Amino acid sequence: MTVPTANWSYPTAIRFGPGRIKELAEACKSAGINRPLLVTDAGLAKLPITQQTLDLIKAAGMKVAMFADVQPNPVDANVDAGIAVYRDGKHDGVIAFGGGSGLDTGKVIAFMAGQTRPLWDFEDIGDWWTRADPDKIAPVVAVPTTAGTGSEVGRAGVITQESTQTKKVIFHPKMMPKVVICDPELTVGMPPAITAGTGMDALAHCLEAYCAPSYHPIAEGIAVEGMRLVFAYLPKAVANGNDLEARAHMMSAAAMGAASFQKGLGAIHALSHPVGALYHTHHGMTNGVFMPYVLVFNRQAIEPKIERLAGFLEIPGGFDGFLKAVLDLRKKIGVPHDLTGLKVDGGKVETIVEMAVVDPTAGGNPVPVTKDGARKLFEAALKGDVAAAA
Repeated sequence: MTVPTANWSYPTAIRFGPGRIKELAEACKSAGINRPLLVTDAGLAKLPITQQTLDLIKAAGMKVAMFADVQPNPVDANVDAGIAVYRDGKHDGVIAFGGGSGLDTGKVIAFMAGQTRPLWDFEDIGDWWTRADPDKIAPVVAVPTTAGTGSEVGRAGVITQESTQTKKVIFHPKMMPKVVICDPELTVGMPPAITAGTGMDALAHCLEAYCAPSYHPIAEGIAVEGMRLVFAYLPKAVANGNDLEARAHMMSAAAMGAASFQKGLGAIHALSHPVGALYHTHHGMTNGVFMPYVLVFNRQAIEPKIERLAGFLEIPGGFDGFLKAVLDLRKKIGVPHDLTGLKVDGGKVETIVEMAVVDPTAGGNPVPVTKDGARKLFEAALKGDVAAAA
């Protein structure tokens, strides 16, 4: 078994390899952080790895506090509460620790703690990010404990606006963490279902980035290799959570997905965001459910690209072969075939359709996402009829 170890500088400084959590205190100091606030979610806060991480910081003589009032799908109230703790403790930076919820919330707290305008003034629309005072954005050291969102290498955070039950993307270039510690040993405790869901999130990021019609060959190349890693190692990570090699390669795939989706996302995310906001489903698992339906919906626009992708991945059968590989992967790792498996019903279909077409990710879909198209996709995924999405 070979577990990779490396230092990378794309898109930020990444310390990758087993045991590298021990470098956290030094990483904080290199980022200019001396009084960090560790931000994580409520569930992870109770686990030994979190206490061990706090102990590492304290042993280095640094004052650290923890904020863990973060929901699985974080809301604006979580951000507001974290900002209050950050300011009261006179912290000078954030350790964003955990899966997507902890990472996104930590980054947004660091971004907002020094701003005077309200959070939603910085939604990822046009040049709204220029409204922020860049000198007041606190540094972040990111430590992922899952392998899915890739938020550790992203310049944005997804927060749900409670008043509208809408997921919104908050963006600024300086939200990119200064240092990332990718230690696959931190992901060993993930249960199979979370491993599967986060892995499908990484695959969705890579697949939608690859299919997005904008021109970004660098991101596209990263996405292709990210998908190869997912198909090769996600089943192994789900089957044996102690397989450190598989865990490491899935951490790479997660970061690659987030690095590549600056090229664009699409209908998988445009539908997953409202479903997650309204039904509180796991984001990555929801992406996994929608994936084959969106592939079929987009077929006319992406078939030649998928044929090239299938060739690189050594999947026979072109587009149909790739679609079968996705279906087989989902079945093997326990992703539900339809939305009923996530306890989603059709009672909110029109609300979901309305939200999907205005979701910022919809614009990156190879086929325009209209209300009729979004409704067809949702209803096909609800019935479990992949062909009906065409």
